[in-house]
Amino acid sequence: MDTIDGMKTFVAVVTEGSFTAAANQTEMSTALVSKYISQLEDRLGVRLLNRTTRSLTLTEVGSAYFDRCRKLLEEFDELEATIQNRDAKPQGTLIVSAPTTFGALYLAEAIAEFTHAYPEVNIDLRLTDRLVNLVEEGVDVAIRISELVDSTLIARRLAPARIVVCATPKYIAKHGCPLRPDDLLEHCCIVDRNFRNGSNWKFHENGKEKYVSVKGRIVVNNAESVRRILLADTGIALIPTFVIGQDIKLGRLKVLLPEYEGSNLGLFAIYIHNKYLAAKVRAFVDFCIQRFGQVPIWDKF
Repeated sequence: MDTIDGMKTFVAVVTEGSFTAAANQTEMSTALVSKYISQLEDRLGVRLLNRTTRSLTLTEVGSAYFDRCRKLLEEFDELEATIQNRDAKPQGTLIVSAPTTFGALYLAEAIAEFTHAYPEVNIDLRLTDRLVNLVEEGVDVAIRISELVDSTLIARRLAPARIVVCATPKYIAKHGCPLRPDDLLEHCCIVDRNFRNGSNWKFHENGKEKYVSVKGRIVVNNAESVRRILLADTGIALIPTFVIGQDIKLGRLKVLLPEYEGSNLGLFAIYIHNKYLAAKVRAFVDFCIQRFGQVPIWDKF
């Protein structure tokens, strides 16, 4: 018995709840399962399991060993699968979740190009501004615009995601241009509920974070709707540049308070860490990194 076989057998016994069930699961005899556990305990010099004719329970050290074994075996399986699949051809269905506005403006076109490059990959694109649970919903990759990401997931940065304060030249001409973040308190601000801080806008002033609780008559939960309200000369908004890059380029919107920008967000590809990275996932993430890049098209205004 080598160490890996012993660890796998031990985890199977604990997970299945008995030597017999573990034997069926590992396609071994019950006697061999028992032998492996005894050899593992002898090698470690500790008792891992308390066993009687009717029950099977973990000792205290056995419980700690089980937790570590399970994690190590997951990493071992992931390592083997990654090596075995590194040169595999991307294929199968790839389920991708993305924010509604970004997905419609940029990701849909990128996915079309991706399917031309990888004809054996099918895409199931799910656009939602809800924070999806990758495990429960079976999502392979989630595109997210965020500052911090869940530590239980792998996150690869695809591109920067600037969030700016802006308004139309007509609004500025009529109501004046704010020179400092506190000046926003005198303006009608449009709030996007999708931002974590809502109406509490973050800035950097004198090297420190500063929050301004803005007020306005309109609150929405969609960035494209914020853009349309802005273009109607209705107020000032905090909005991602990927939504309004072309408007800035054409002079329809003007960036305000650029020296105080407080949100340093990123565009991330998120996927589950305890599964090997399938060829289709790796190919898609690498494709997105190359397509969007460090200076994405929407920031070339």
